Amino acid sequence: MLIITLNAPETLNAFTGPMHTSMSRIWDDVNDDPDVHVVVLTGAGRAFSAGGNVIAMQKKIDDPDSWDAGMPEARRIVFRMLECDKPIIARVNGHAVGLGATIALLCDIIIAADHAKIGDPHVNAGLVAGDGGALIWPQLIGFARAKEYLFTGDLMTAAEAERIGLINHVVPADQLDEKVYGLARRLAGGAIRSIRWTKQTVNIPLRQLAHSMMDLSLSLETQSNLTKDHQEAVWAFAQKRRPSFTGR
Repeated sequence: MLIITLNAPETLNAFTGPMHTSMSRIWDDVNDDPDVHVVVLTGAGRAFSAGGNVIAMQKKIDDPDSWDAGMPEARRIVFRMLECDKPIIARVNGHAVGLGATIALLCDIIIAADHAKIGDPHVNAGLVAGDGGALIWPQLIGFARAKEYLFTGDLMTAAEAERIGLINHVVPADQLDEKVYGLARRLAGGAIRSIRWTKQTVNIPLRQLAHSMMDLSLSLETQSNLTKDHQEAVWAFAQKRRPSFTGR
């Protein structure tokens, strides 16, 4: 069993540039390591991941080249997680938001503590949910529910996420390790080749869908990085006020 930890607890594991790069590269290592049979992905501290770093967003507005440089990584994260044939269990120890939610939901099995909340508020930052949210949410909970949550950016409780099928299980926080690592040990002790090949087969439609969607969705998110609404959202966050969007 390999445990991968998002480790920036002081910022609720919001993705820095180096974290984003590492997440895009680690899955090749996981896939090629003969000693790894199961992966547990979790966050340090009290959150799974707060997603994007809002303060760093201003840099990407001022320097669009820095945004563009991250797009191949964003694409690679989605594809490599879907292509990795080792089972990945998300140990959602706290809130999973934006990119953090996407990465959790791209895992094969998602188990959350009962205090966790999950959501993708890209639109509340004036951005398109293009880095995987628009891909994975409809596949898990259907188009109607997915569009409501992606259009509003609302967070839901772990209990609600389990009820509608977004995640597999919600458990009390003090039972999270028992549930996650018990399942991980069970899978690691199973017919691992059959499990891996089953994952490959099940993920074929998701991989095909990703090939049809990701280039356009990342392109549209790139365009939204240059909108006035996104700049307004970043200013509003820095000034601790509600944004006033104009649709531009």
